[in-house]
Amino acid sequence: MNYRHSYHAGNFADVLKHALQWVCLDYLTQKDKPMFVLDTHAGIGMYDLTGEQAQKTAEWEQGIGRLLQASQVPEALAGYVAAVRSLNDGDSMRWYPGSPWLTQAHLREQDQLTLSELHPLDAMELAVNFRRQRQVKVLQQENGYAAMKALLPPPQKRGMVLIDPPFEQRDEFDQVINALQAALKRWSTGTYAVWYPIKDPLTIGEFHQRVLALPQADKVYAVDLLIREPLDNTKLNGCGMLFINPPYGLTQQAPALLEFLRPLLAQDRGAQAQTQWLTD
Repeated sequence: MNYRHSYHAGNFADVLKHALQWVCLDYLTQKDKPMFVLDTHAGIGMYDLTGEQAQKTAEWEQGIGRLLQASQVPEALAGYVAAVRSLNDGDSMRWYPGSPWLTQAHLREQDQLTLSELHPLDAMELAVNFRRQRQVKVLQQENGYAAMKALLPPPQKRGMVLIDPPFEQRDEFDQVINALQAALKRWSTGTYAVWYPIKDPLTIGEFHQRVLALPQADKVYAVDLLIREPLDNTKLNGCGMLFINPPYGLTQQAPALLEFLRPLLAQDRGAQAQTQWLTD
């Protein structure tokens, strides 16, 4: 529980994750029916890139910094880019939104967002950041997997669970699989979005196969981005997102999004990107 996302806010992994999250929410909100979103590892919701932690690593410069300087951004990325720009003045870059803020920006009167954060300091800051948001509930120092068990299925019957753990623990993939298995039994029609780091691609292939083995995982779609050739499995060589029951629009826009982001976010030779249905 030592992970602090402030060091990594706005990096290449955030760009991929939040761009896909934005597209997914765009399509989920096209229907008038109410939506429920659970963010299991919410962080603090908004990050100051001029703060000490972000400045220490400056990872955002090779992530959102590159994207904001790019020309001819594809339509799939336009909404996300506009959302980030709306928080900053001109070309200066100070504030970067986390997944809670990006979801909150999509909420309509009939929607609800629940945020779970285990780290005590981050949980306190998260609660302060969303204290005036009537449609947002913050579960302070709550295990996100326990929140899935307690809150699913939601009364709204449709929506998304965003699972974005720090992967500090050796058994994190096991925890994700167990949480998905239990959740799908109770809410098989919900959209589940799981972010994961890619150090060793073989580990990710095994994770994909374990998800496919879950009885209710009938529609599984994966988006993977490598920023370098994965020769050293101690490094964060890339990241991906796995979707169960993805909105149709997400699967249609993801390939163009990845084609644009791969060369933009590459940090060394061997950068690769792929989107694939893991089920027929």
